[in-house]
Amino acid sequence: MEGVSNNSYIDSMKWKKDEGAKYADPDEQQKLEQEDFFKLLTQQLNMQDPSKPVENDQMIAQMTSFTMAEGITGMSERFDQFAEDMTSNQALQASTMVGRKVLVSTDQANLEEGAGVSGMIATPQTAQNVKISIKDSTGAVVKTLNLGDMPEGTKEFEWDGTMTTGEQAPAGNYSFSVNATVGGQAEELPLQMHARVQSVSTGGERGVVLNLKGLGGIKLSDVSEIS
Repeated sequence: MEGVSNNSYIDSMKWKKDEGAKYADPDEQQKLEQEDFFKLLTQQLNMQDPSKPVENDQMIAQMTSFTMAEGITGMSERFDQFAEDMTSNQALQASTMVGRKVLVSTDQANLEEGAGVSGMIATPQTAQNVKISIKDSTGAVVKTLNLGDMPEGTKEFEWDGTMTTGEQAPAGNYSFSVNATVGGQAEELPLQMHARVQSVSTGGERGVVLNLKGLGGIKLSDVSEIS
């Protein structure tokens, strides 16, 4: 009989919060709040066996559990709000980057009419005979840049947009590859390229996305440098 009584008491607390509503929300009806837990604790004290009262440490442990559960719920709600505010702030900051150039890890670059492109090479140790091959969308080499020897670290480079013939290359996307001799072995070095930010998108799993001209979207966290 005691179990039936307790269940009835719990069911009575899981009733609608809005007395003006005819029926309770099925989801809300299943929720117990901190106030309900303290009511349960009071009910437990009223129904306890006088010969075997609840010990103080057990009561304190239950009250602590109720308080911690409420605190965790509140913390979760505040964290969700914080994450939303951070996303909005990131989007606002990213919007100021529209029209500017960013440095990203890619072997592609978009050549604008009458302009050039630039990038950065990295080598873990001294490299000799560093060469950059530039290919058009068909895979044909349009220009080779000879940079000579390069010390350990990074080095910026720039292509003025002219082909081997001396003519200006058509606007569009081009691919870059860097080959050098490192420690007596032929290697391909990693590089990064500058790209222009056309617009900013928000929402979705990727968060704030920078849409680069001719190259598509990248995450804000993928940007190495803003120029």
